[in-house]
Amino acid sequence: MNRMQLTFATAIVLFLAFGLGWLAHWLLQRLTRVAGGDVSEMDHLAQSLHEAEEQRDQAILYLEAREAELVGQLASSDAELRAAMEGLRDARAESEGLKAYIEELQGRKG
Repeated sequence: MNRMQLTFATAIVLFLAFGLGWLAHWLLQRLTRVAGGDVSEMDHLAQSLHEAEEQRDQAILYLEAREAELVGQLASSDAELRAAMEGLRDARAESEGLKAYIEELQGRKG
């Protein structure tokens, strides 16, 4: 092997080492891609997620308070309905009693 062949062989080996190093670096960058822009984007997404969770918690608290209010109104309306139905029942009984009394008076006259 003369000097020229040795130089070409060394150049080819160095070129292959450079190519393998570049390929390894490129693969590592692709697999572990977290650049400065990506970190800021992830921070923005984390902040948005945090805000969305806070809004969800506030909405849940509002809905629970509203539900409690509506349950209270329903209980009140139910109590009023029962009282009205009982009053109606009493009025019907009194009306039936008065009708019977009137019919009894008319029967005595006739």
